[in-house]
Amino acid sequence: MKVSKPARTSAKPLTRGEKSPAAPGLRERKQQQTRERLKRAAMALFLERGFEATTIDDIAAGAEMSRRSFFHYFASKEDVVAAWQEDAASALVAEILARPADESMLTAAENAIAAAVKRIDPAEAAAMSRLKRDNPALHARDQLKYEKLERALAEGLAQRSGRKSDRQKARLVAMIATGAMRVGGESWIGEGAREKPEAFVKRTFDAIRAILE
Repeated sequence: MKVSKPARTSAKPLTRGEKSPAAPGLRERKQQQTRERLKRAAMALFLERGFEATTIDDIAAGAEMSRRSFFHYFASKEDVVAAWQEDAASALVAEILARPADESMLTAAENAIAAAVKRIDPAEAAAMSRLKRDNPALHARDQLKYEKLERALAEGLAQRSGRKSDRQKARLVAMIATGAMRVGGESWIGEGAREKPEAFVKRTFDAIRAILE
């Protein structure tokens, strides 16, 4: 399974009196690394064996740690999938904030989504989508993911704008972009995931613009 590359973020110069954010301490970094190891071991097993066939003991063994350690970071197998989704949402918001200031909100959302999906292994993404589709518990969590993603995108777009008057516009664009991801993702899987994800993103947003014109 290919490992997704971390999102690129553009460092902004500090204003006078503004302090640089504190770097995570050694303890926090180790906890993040352990959590990531558990998540990667779980996702690899889910894709290889299926969600139901994978046990928490399997995940702990795959990450070379104890069952007790697993529960220190996650309450259930479903929580591991949710964490994977939350990380993807955080990467997408980082891409939104890094977009050039002269891009419209809709274009910034499109380009951020296209940049984010370029780092995803298409085979892995397709397998995960089928896994969530075929498991009722995961499917329900997946629907909740889109609600959280919409709020995160709206906040990212509003933060990028910096104008209070744009907050409603940011919410509307986030709603459109999230809907595009949901419908586009389902269509992409339905068509056999043959097309590159970023090409499918462009086609989806072209369809949105055609409707809005």
